[in-house]
Amino acid sequence: MIINKNELAGFLDRLRAGYQVYAPVKEKDYTVFKEIGSGEEATLDYCNSKIPPKGILFPQTEKLFSYSCGPDGARVEEHIDDRKKVIFGLRPCDAKSLVLLDNVFNNDKYQDPYYLTRRENTTLIGLGCNHPAQTCFCTSLGGGPFDTAGLDALLVDTGDKYVVEVLSDKGKALFSGLALPAAGDAERTAAAAVKEAATVDCLVNLNGLKEKLDVNFYDPIWDGLHEKCLGCAACTYTCPTCHCFDIVDDAVDADGCRVRNWDACMFPIFTLHGSGHNPRPTGKERFRQRVMHKFKYFVDNFNAMACVGCGRCIKNCPVNLDIRNVLAEIQGSEARSDK
Repeated sequence: MIINKNELAGFLDRLRAGYQVYAPVKEKDYTVFKEIGSGEEATLDYCNSKIPPKGILFPQTEKLFSYSCGPDGARVEEHIDDRKKVIFGLRPCDAKSLVLLDNVFNNDKYQDPYYLTRRENTTLIGLGCNHPAQTCFCTSLGGGPFDTAGLDALLVDTGDKYVVEVLSDKGKALFSGLALPAAGDAERTAAAAVKEAATVDCLVNLNGLKEKLDVNFYDPIWDGLHEKCLGCAACTYTCPTCHCFDIVDDAVDADGCRVRNWDACMFPIFTLHGSGHNPRPTGKERFRQRVMHKFKYFVDNFNAMACVGCGRCIKNCPVNLDIRNVLAEIQGSEARSDK
């Protein structure tokens, strides 16, 4: 199938008849994913969004349930969003990040109904990367500019149209009945040529990294690696795989609600105990935690690195702390297992 670019807005408006449609939208000099009220709002002419679309399934602030206590007893109302959604035009790295998050929110110890309900009711339509950015290193993590992991369909930009590759039953259900023209040999050839031409210039050596991190918790290299870090958490809040959260009650008298908010291991109070003790008292321990979590602990738990190489942490760091350089320094260090 194909979608002509001059018909994209109308196509999105037809989707809006049956789904909440989230698409990349220009805001000032950057792009974010928002629910669109018109197909005209969407733009697919972007490199990557400033904030990952994971927030559609795992919101930055989310009311889990409300409660009240009165003369007739207690009442609890759960807030689970089961509306049908489409995330349209997300990059393959962001789709892969949701596959990684599935491990966190759906495993043998914990199933999160808020995330899982949204996930089940959301269709992911990806947009391949014709021109990956210099900060991208997705191929080092097993991805690629046209990777299909986690996607229900993939769009390939061939100039004046998008060639649609349907990948799942969800994708079939979404596109069936929309009367899109079929892709001919010329369109398929053009799509193949686009895929062939797309290259990621940056390669990060991850061979043996997990084994190095297994034994270098006390390595002196951590004393220097963290020094530029401000602890601002720009890296975690723009990361598509970070998933730490805090839960608070917002209550007045006997009425209130329970709210889940994104949190970040880079914050000084992230592991602060009620006693006043903090096991990660300085930036060194917090920076080490971030690296260890992504490239060791997540591997221990789920046999995958919690990084997709999207480069957002590189672009958004106010002091130009580049995770690629950090990993290179770790790879070059002499590991120590002694305490």
